[in-house]
Amino acid sequence: MESQKDPQNKAFGAGGTRGGIGTFLLGFALACAGGWLLTNQVVVSSEHFASGFVVPVINYRMNSFGLSLIPLIIGIGFLFFDGKSMVGWLLTIAGLVIILAGILMSLHIYFQPTSLFNTLVMLVLLFGGLGLVIRSLKASPPPEQGGPTNPPAA
Repeated sequence: MESQKDPQNKAFGAGGTRGGIGTFLLGFALACAGGWLLTNQVVVSSEHFASGFVVPVINYRMNSFGLSLIPLIIGIGFLFFDGKSMVGWLLTIAGLVIILAGILMSLHIYFQPTSLFNTLVMLVLLFGGLGLVIRSLKASPPPEQGGPTNPPAA
């Protein structure tokens, strides 16, 4: 009970621990800067669902995006009929997941050429900042009670 009344034992800082707010903010700023610099070097392009298949006889490229809409449309139909239909919700969610996966699979992601020094700066900022954020969430040792004892004056 004695420790709960002591204001020195109260948890303060990042994550409710004795970690430092300053360490957290510095780490967050470094991680944001490193993440921004790293993602600034990435180029994303798309072929607009052109990764389908080729019909062999007529050499015609087809994609299957239209087929991915079928579970979504059927699920929405079930939900219009009964808004509490578990099958309708499952089909709708599955259709949305299939469409999202199809969009992500059609993207091409490239890392632009850059110097080794720039890459190292980006990675050190990102992972150093993340390390400081994680360190700030860990409880630091409590400050020393008292201080250096002075001998009594004569």
